[in-house]
Amino acid sequence: MTATINSPIALPKPPIKQAKLYINGQWRSASDGKTRPTISPITETAIAEIPEASEQDVEDAILAARHAFDDEPWAKMTGHERQKILTRVAELIEKYADDLALCETLDMGKAVYFAKTIDVYLLADLFRYYAGMAPEIDGVTRLVSPPPEHTPKHVTIVREPLGVVAAITPFNFPLILAGTKIAPALAAGNTVIHKPASATPLSAIKLAEIFDEAGLPAGVYNMVTGSGGRVGDRLVKHPAINKISFTGSTEVGIGIIRNSADTLKKTTMELGGKSANIVFADADLDSAIANAFFGIFYNKGEMCSAGSRLLIERSIHDAVVDGLVNYVSQIEMGNPLDPEVLFGPLADAGQLQKVMQYVEYGKQDGATLRYGGERFYPDGTNGKGYYFQPTIFTNATNEMRIAQEEIFGPVLTVIPFDTEEEAIRIANGMNFGLASGVHTRDIKKAFRVANAMQAGTCWINCYNVYDVSVPFGGYKASGFGRENGKEVMENYTHTKAIWIDLS
Repeated sequence: MTATINSPIALPKPPIKQAKLYINGQWRSASDGKTRPTISPITETAIAEIPEASEQDVEDAILAARHAFDDEPWAKMTGHERQKILTRVAELIEKYADDLALCETLDMGKAVYFAKTIDVYLLADLFRYYAGMAPEIDGVTRLVSPPPEHTPKHVTIVREPLGVVAAITPFNFPLILAGTKIAPALAAGNTVIHKPASATPLSAIKLAEIFDEAGLPAGVYNMVTGSGGRVGDRLVKHPAINKISFTGSTEVGIGIIRNSADTLKKTTMELGGKSANIVFADADLDSAIANAFFGIFYNKGEMCSAGSRLLIERSIHDAVVDGLVNYVSQIEMGNPLDPEVLFGPLADAGQLQKVMQYVEYGKQDGATLRYGGERFYPDGTNGKGYYFQPTIFTNATNEMRIAQEEIFGPVLTVIPFDTEEEAIRIANGMNFGLASGVHTRDIKKAFRVANAMQAGTCWINCYNVYDVSVPFGGYKASGFGRENGKEVMENYTHTKAIWIDLS
C-alpha cells in the first residue's frame, strides 16, 4: 500500500522514571555503560535507551537474589506476610494501569484498548490470585504403617520454595507472561531475576518500579535487560540459579534445556504452537467466524496459542471464508495508540520480515491468497512502521510450510475437511500441541473431539479465553509444565516428607 503522509504520529514519552537495571533494590546503569535503543514499531523510532546488562551485572543480580533467599526473611516469612506485599503490588498495578498499557503499546504495537482492558487487568488479577494462595502453600499429615513392622509413623509432607528463579519472558505479552511466572514464584517464597525480551523492556521497568514502591525487600526481585546471549545464557548456566521459567520459541527452549542440564536446574517451558481451530457444519457460524478472527488476528497474530490453522467442514467452507473476509475488512487497523484501533503493527522488523517470507512460502507452495498479504501504512507514518495486513490463505494442505511452521503473525491457513476423523487427524498432524478449538452445536461431538486433541487447551465454541485460575501449557514441542491455576505451584516448590516414629 502507498504510505499516507498526514498529521505525523507523535509518540508520547514512555511513562517510566528512568531506564535502568533494578538489582538488590537499587536502580543502576550497566556496569560497562552499554545501552541499546528500544524501537517503537508504530513509527520505527527510538523511544528510550535501555541498559545492556554485563556479565558482572547479571552476577550481581544472582548474588542479590541468592542472598535474599538464603539469608533474608522473604522465604521464611509467613504466607500472610507475603500476601500483604503481593496484594499491594496488585493495587499498584491498577493504580498505574494507564502507564503500563502505554508501555505495552509503545514497545510492541499492542492495541492500547486491549493492553488496558485485558493485559493490565489480568496482571493485577494474577498478583491478587497468588497473594491469596501464599498462605495456603502448606502441607498434609498422614498416619502410615509401613512394613515390615507395621508400626505407626507420622508423616508431615510440606512444600518449600525452590530458591532463585530466573524468569525469561517474550515480546508478545510482556506483562502477562511476566506475571504468570513472577507472581507464583514470589508467593511460594522464591526470589526472582527477570530478563524481559530485548525488544520490549519498558513494561518490565515499570513493573520493577511497582515492586519497589510496594516495599518488596531488596534482592527479592531483580530486573536485568539485555540480549539473550549476554544475559540469558549467564542465567541459564549459573549454578546459583535453581529454576528457569521460559516462554518463547521451541528452538530457544531446547537450547535452554540443553544449557541448563549441567546444573540440573528445574525448567518450565511454554513454547511454540500451530493450533487448529475446527469449524463443523452444525456450528453457529456467526460465532465461529468471530472466534476464528480473534483466534488468529488478536494481538496481530503474535500469540503462541493462535488458531493459525482454521479447519472448516467442506460444505460450509466458502460461507465461513466469505464471512471471515467480510469481518476482517471491517476491523479498524492502524495506530495502536488510538483506542478505536484493534490491529496495530508487528512488534519489530524481524517479525515483519518473517511474516513477509511466509506469505511468499504460501504462494510458492500453491495456496491461494484470499485476503491481505501486504504491508500497510496508517496516516501519519510517512511510510514507517511494521504494519502488515491480516492475511488469509485458502486451498491449503496440512503439509505446506504455512500449515506446519509457526509464523507468529497475522497469517491464517484455511484447510477443508470432510469427516470428524479427518479433522482430528489434520489437527493432530504436527509436532506442536499447545491449544485447539472446536465449534459445533453437538455437545457429544464437541467432547469427543476435545478429548482427541493432542493439546494442553481446547476451547469449545470460543477461543483465546483465559483465567488466572485455569492452568495453561502444551503437549509435544509446545513445552511442559503449566502456568496459572494452583497447579503452577508444583513448578515453584519442593516437596519434603518428614517422618516421625510413634512407636
